[in-house]
Amino acid sequence: MAVKREKVRFESVEELLGAPIAADVTEEIEINHIHPFKNHPFKVVDDEKMEELVKSISINGILTPVLLRPDGDGQYEMISGHRRMHAAKLAGLRTVPAVIKNMNDDEAVIYMVDANVQREEILPSERAFSLKMKLAAISRQGERTDLTCGNNCHKSDGSNKSRAIVGKAAGMSERSVQNYIKLTELVPDVLTLVDQKKIGVTMAVDIAGFDKELQGWLGEYYRDNGFLKPVQIEALKDTENTRNITQSVMIQILNDALPEKRKGSGKVSFSERKLDKYFPPHFSAKEREMVIIGLLEKWHEGNK
Repeated sequence: MAVKREKVRFESVEELLGAPIAADVTEEIEINHIHPFKNHPFKVVDDEKMEELVKSISINGILTPVLLRPDGDGQYEMISGHRRMHAAKLAGLRTVPAVIKNMNDDEAVIYMVDANVQREEILPSERAFSLKMKLAAISRQGERTDLTCGNNCHKSDGSNKSRAIVGKAAGMSERSVQNYIKLTELVPDVLTLVDQKKIGVTMAVDIAGFDKELQGWLGEYYRDNGFLKPVQIEALKDTENTRNITQSVMIQILNDALPEKRKGSGKVSFSERKLDKYFPPHFSAKEREMVIIGLLEKWHEGNK
């Protein structure tokens, strides 16, 4: 019986490069001649989706070519397609179809980011570092601010800020770009909590404003307590000279910021297993309750 498989949609080369690409420029390149993009911020994870991609490639091959640039030493640098190449390796392929494009370092960064940043399931850390890389490339490159725009490339000037240009390409506001780039200042442990959705991006931006030691302590606090709340971070922000506080003082500030629990709101309960140790098997729940209340009344009278 044939198994119905869900179709996997890959971005086309046209979508990737922003211009039609003739079929004859696609080449088969040996995988062992390709190395990853330097400081590539996008994670390649062996998860369930990677398994699906490996199965698809095993059956259909790679439907969309990867994008490479020559490195000058007879090898190639991957610009876009790290996941596809990894899946191809797992599927046992020795070559991958590729589009080869000569580009300088800044052009390569911009192509690499634009090809990946629109993915639906991009992690906050991936978005943060990729936006930072693209912003730096645009700032260095100066004149052409969008190397994927064909013949309509525009030049940057005082009224066309690089952050706004980066944000427009990613469908984000200039402020959002600034906030995501701020996440790159987080210590790794806290940034991992953001990727795991245990700490929100907004609160993480505030945490990034603290020095690295304090950030590390906040990461430890989360591991010990299982939470960090916005009201706690606001209390830290309102503290003068946080660079000179100790870890114990920080903990006290965080704990004091939490709302007090209302008195009498706690609930005390006993499991039957615990009570079985003290009551005969034939005692009903009501009889057990009467005995417990009686003992509590005697204890209360003796402690007046």
